[in-house]
Amino acid sequence: MSLRLRLTLLYSTLTGGILLVFAASVIFVFNLLLLNQIDNTLENAANIIITGIKVDSLGKGEVDLTAVDVSSDVYVQVWGLGNNFQTGLQTLEGFEQTPFVKVASNLEAPIYREIRTEKQHLRVIVIPLLQNGHHVGILQVAARLDVVDTARSGLTNILAVILIVAILLSANAAWITLGQTLKPLQVIADTAEQINRADDLSRRIPYDGPEDEIGDLVESFNLTLERLEALFTSQQRLLADVSHELRTPLTVIKGNVDLMRRMKSLDEESLTSIDQEAGRLTRLVGGLLLLAQAESGKLALVEKPVELDLLLTEIFQEMMVLAGSKVRLRLNEIDQARVNGDRDRLKQVLINLVANAIQYTPQGGEVFLSLETFGGQARIICRDTGPGIPPDDLPHIFERFYRADASRSRTRGSTTGFGLGLSIANWIVEHHGGRIEVNSKEGQGTTFAIWLPLIS
Repeated sequence: MSLRLRLTLLYSTLTGGILLVFAASVIFVFNLLLLNQIDNTLENAANIIITGIKVDSLGKGEVDLTAVDVSSDVYVQVWGLGNNFQTGLQTLEGFEQTPFVKVASNLEAPIYREIRTEKQHLRVIVIPLLQNGHHVGILQVAARLDVVDTARSGLTNILAVILIVAILLSANAAWITLGQTLKPLQVIADTAEQINRADDLSRRIPYDGPEDEIGDLVESFNLTLERLEALFTSQQRLLADVSHELRTPLTVIKGNVDLMRRMKSLDEESLTSIDQEAGRLTRLVGGLLLLAQAESGKLALVEKPVELDLLLTEIFQEMMVLAGSKVRLRLNEIDQARVNGDRDRLKQVLINLVANAIQYTPQGGEVFLSLETFGGQARIICRDTGPGIPPDDLPHIFERFYRADASRSRTRGSTTGFGLGLSIANWIVEHHGGRIEVNSKEGQGTTFAIWLPLIS
């Protein structure tokens, strides 16, 4: 059963239920009003009759009912002590010598009764007749309820027809309205089916309706498609980049192995090349594994207080060996700063940045390191005098496998160059509650700034 049909049935059922309660209320009030009118008629007739009754000392009532001016629809019985019939006005079939209502002769207060037999449906008022505080008889005044039954039956039939027509109209209106309202859902289903068949994540769901829940759903679905398209494109690019990165070292290894086979001897230069390329493959696989663990949430950070000034000094001393005589590595101002974080991962980030700066800075250049504190945050600066990064490349440098132009190409045997280091560094810094900023101008060098929150 479709959603449209289920909602239509639900709305029709609710409408029918509401109208049914309304109709029952109308019938109840209508019946109550008619009975109240009948009761008023009975009371008036009883009062007129009571004023004309004379009761002797023996308890026998004497009244000339033919002279009483009461409604022709009223039937009267007067019963004496011992339930003896005294007199009456008009006779009803089945009640010639039978009281309308059987009650005790010592009835204290008037009562109303509605009685139904095979032939009669009556409304009766029973009033005790008293003289000097003693019971001397019973007055029963009745009226037929045939008119009430007929009127109630007619009203019920009319309301039933109205109820059926209203439910049909409500169902038809709900069906049409829901068809228009739920149309975007069908468009969503059709679009999703087309995407599944064609593998085309570039498709979007058109929607020009009001800004309601369905509009929000369409917008969310389109945003999901955009993210899926971006992830799919990223995955394709990742596979292409990994394939490209693997092809070169594997080709070198295979070429050297083939060379040694032809020479039928071990060649030291070929073995060195194989070892270097195997190291590159190890670092590539390690970087990919680290990123996979980070994105899956399985890369745990052991957070402890870290003295950044001591960490930066340690890195400076270690990287002096890598800089050698190629570039001058300088440590500028350094403030005391403590942060809460994983010391090994923060060291990995700083080593990556400094190693990149040394690698991409030409012979005779300089690399500067500094640590300052500003308003509850520590800022670590790594600045080089290299060729800089083109403006078009800057927004993408933290993407995996992304490398800038040839001016910042990797060197053989370097520890970086796969386009993974900055992506990993950015993830680590962000999960320490910080951020990495980069500023670069072609021909003037590049500056990386790491911001981390301080602890007291």
